[in-house]
Amino acid sequence: METSFALTGKGYVIVAADTTAARSIVKMKVDQDKIKELSPHLLMAYSGEPGDTVQFAEYVERNIRLYQIRNLYPLRPAAAASWIRRSLAESLRSRSPYSVNLLLGGYDTSSHTPNLYWIDYMGTVVEVPFAAHGYGSYFALSLLDRSLSFRYHDPEASLEEGLAALKRCIDEVSKRLVIDPGKYKVKVVDKDGVREAEI
Repeated sequence: METSFALTGKGYVIVAADTTAARSIVKMKVDQDKIKELSPHLLMAYSGEPGDTVQFAEYVERNIRLYQIRNLYPLRPAAAASWIRRSLAESLRSRSPYSVNLLLGGYDTSSHTPNLYWIDYMGTVVEVPFAAHGYGSYFALSLLDRSLSFRYHDPEASLEEGLAALKRCIDEVSKRLVIDPGKYKVKVVDKDGVREAEI
């Protein structure tokens, strides 16, 4: 029953993930942070099998930091997305594949643009203006879709408007999903780096 959302706006990416760690019908933890800061301008929300998610998130975090130490500059969001995609694709062809879905958000300090990537456990990656994983995606994606007349995502929206759109998605999921995911952790990445936000 994991749910994560992300959307881009004018100079920022907002990422939100529920804080519940569950397996089958058992809730194991209600305060897990499923958003990992990979570098000063890059973060990742993850969901999937409980053992795989934390292990893969730490693997990605450490390898991206190792790249920065070796090369004296951090990976840009597009390069990080490609590396993660390749890691998942290689894992898929091993005896113990990772079952992890990711939303990778970052601010490219070279081009001064926000980037958001949707990555699934099969190693598929696509750059998108908004994204969601989990059961909440059934409700949130229809709220954000620009092709619908009641869309709420605007790529030129201010941070306050972006947080309001995200709050609308979270409220819709808690109202319509059979089991409410509970609390959410929200983080923003922009030219100033990564920080937590309140909704």
